Amino acid sequence: MAGRTRFGIELLLLLVLSTLWGASYTFIKVGVETIPPLTFIAARTLIAGALLAVILRLRGMRLPQDRATWARFLFQAGLNSVVPFTLIAWAEQTVDAGVATILNATSPIFAFLLTALVTRHEAVTARKLLGVAAGLAGTGFIVGFGALEGFGQQVWAQLAIVAATVCYAGAAIFGRAFKGLDPMMPAAGSLLCGAAVLLPVSIAVDRPWTLAPSAGSLVALGLLSVFSTALAFVIYFRLVRTLGSIGTTAQAYLRVPIGVAIGVLCLGETLAPDAWIGLACVVAGVVAMTWPTRKTA
Repeated sequence: MAGRTRFGIELLLLLVLSTLWGASYTFIKVGVETIPPLTFIAARTLIAGALLAVILRLRGMRLPQDRATWARFLFQAGLNSVVPFTLIAWAEQTVDAGVATILNATSPIFAFLLTALVTRHEAVTARKLLGVAAGLAGTGFIVGFGALEGFGQQVWAQLAIVAATVCYAGAAIFGRAFKGLDPMMPAAGSLLCGAAVLLPVSIAVDRPWTLAPSAGSLVALGLLSVFSTALAFVIYFRLVRTLGSIGTTAQAYLRVPIGVAIGVLCLGETLAPDAWIGLACVVAGVVAMTWPTRKTA
């Protein structure tokens, strides 16, 4: 009975994580209305990284001191925050939060492709290949197959989100280099490195002291930093330990309908018919990619 209760709590936390990350696209959409993407993401990484560093200290832990580890943190920051966060924030100036949610949910598909083509440590099964095909087809439906006839700002923004998704896939693969550390350490270290990279660029390009952000954008920044970044990482690292990496990846497709629903309810967004087809293909593809393989005796 106690075991079932604990498992129920973990499933509830998985739903909470999916909601936090699904809501992040709406927070970004609202935030970049009056805060430039560079400054918005610089603030996001700084606030979230500082919070995680404080949590580590409260746990009686300190971040590593050696340069080699911080060099890996810096590289991870490029893949996991600096490049993808900025691309998504820039793209959501013109792309709806719901579409961004769907496109970004393809990260397990690209992670599998990079694994199969580069590291080759995972078997290529027919089911996973079908998942790759479905996911890529879904991405095509969302971006629009007619886009090849003439690229526009909307298409470039959508492709920027896809590029960010490829970065996330690379970050998931490179993240295996931190096996010897508590999972929260690379999260905090990479976010702080991301802030160190983005803050000078933000100061030089946007001159944040001249901005006049709206109250809504500031609230969105706070919610994104505290809940959809710092708190989400804490829940994620707990679930990796309790549900395992395979079980935790379920959030990749759980957050799709949640993120789309939040965009529709809070921002009044709508999806084109092709995007709905793409949504179905992406969800089916990611499920096929992440569904646990049944072991045979």
